[in-house]
Amino acid sequence: MLLRRSGGVAGRLQKGCSSRIQWRASSHRIASEHEHCFSEEHAALRASLGKIIESDINPYVDDWEKNGRFPAKEVFGKLGGAGFLGAYKKGYSESGDTDFNYTHAIAVAEEIGSIRCGGVPMAIGVQTDMATPALARYGSEELRRQFLYPSVKGELVACIGVSESGAGSDVASIKTTARVDGADLVINGSKMWITNGGQADWMCLLARTEADKPSHRSMSLICLPMKTPGVTVNRLIDKMGMRCSDTAEIFFEDVRVPLSNVIGRRGEGFTYQMQQFQEERMIAVALALNPLEFLIDETAAYCMQRQTFGSPLLSNQVIQFRLAELETEVEALRSLLYRAAVLYSNGHDVTKLASMAKLKVGRLAQEVSSSCLQYWGGMGFTNEVVVSRFYRDFRLLSIGGGADEVMLGIISKLMGIVPSRKK
Repeated sequence: MLLRRSGGVAGRLQKGCSSRIQWRASSHRIASEHEHCFSEEHAALRASLGKIIESDINPYVDDWEKNGRFPAKEVFGKLGGAGFLGAYKKGYSESGDTDFNYTHAIAVAEEIGSIRCGGVPMAIGVQTDMATPALARYGSEELRRQFLYPSVKGELVACIGVSESGAGSDVASIKTTARVDGADLVINGSKMWITNGGQADWMCLLARTEADKPSHRSMSLICLPMKTPGVTVNRLIDKMGMRCSDTAEIFFEDVRVPLSNVIGRRGEGFTYQMQQFQEERMIAVALALNPLEFLIDETAAYCMQRQTFGSPLLSNQVIQFRLAELETEVEALRSLLYRAAVLYSNGHDVTKLASMAKLKVGRLAQEVSSSCLQYWGGMGFTNEVVVSRFYRDFRLLSIGGGADEVMLGIISKLMGIVPSRKK
């Protein structure tokens, strides 16, 4: 049983600022109840999840960051047992669909963002919105029973196998193959940057199954148990941020799985993955909103108590205005996300809006964390305060899940401003 709670300078500062932070959190939630896309039901979900986070996750984040891994099976088991690993999403419940829609997923993801690091929320997002949407939408009932429902309950840890050393945002360039051999697929290749890869029970793998077809019709999504012979976790990657989330390089050598492990139709994996990206990118935004607000609040509180030249640092109008600018940007991002979530819940394609939001959150997260760290001075350059942790963690948002440049390319195409290439 983990007993240690966060301490040190960061803990003392947080205790000293708690009244302002608590007021801010409660007032925001009250306001959220009156948003056109949220209800008391959304607020109740967040409140229940918030209690679990404060009692069973946040007290141990510092230790997990130092150790370079959090106990995914333990944390997912607790969250899944309480219904917070996708049970609120369409197609995810073994007992049938609920009345929830995608805005409930956004509400839950926002609350998950109250975890005081980037690594654990990212790992949860992989489980709920990256590795499982296609399985829930297109998978057979047998595959759902074997992989989806146990993942929703937190009994299994999932990972998504798309990126390779030579194919990150350029999904069409993946090299991993899954050759048909009788009633089996034989998988060879490798995957890189796999979140949860060191602890996962199964992978949603994107591989080439149709060698004679165009790239976008040659891939399939496959449910791959990680203990299958021939699967090797080659190494865990030492990252600058997201320290407590394990990230792996994984090799496949003549790995055999049944053809029935293909999600939906063979050759449609690229299309399914593009659809999964919409949810992945919206969830990335939702997970960041709470910590962005938290950084602004913590910085304002620190600057209020930090004395310089006989006055609080916050008495400088330049700091007040900068924090006001950042707060305005966060609220604008929130509105963009909520609009996309409502449209997606109503069955609309939100590729353009989701890409815009993903682009914005990557840039804004760097702007907020860098600006706030500056006002912490020397303390900001230590590992004793949370602002430095998010400064490192947030850098990934402009890279992972589709780099900024890829988002700009998608938006440009959907705006219709990309000239056609001459043949």
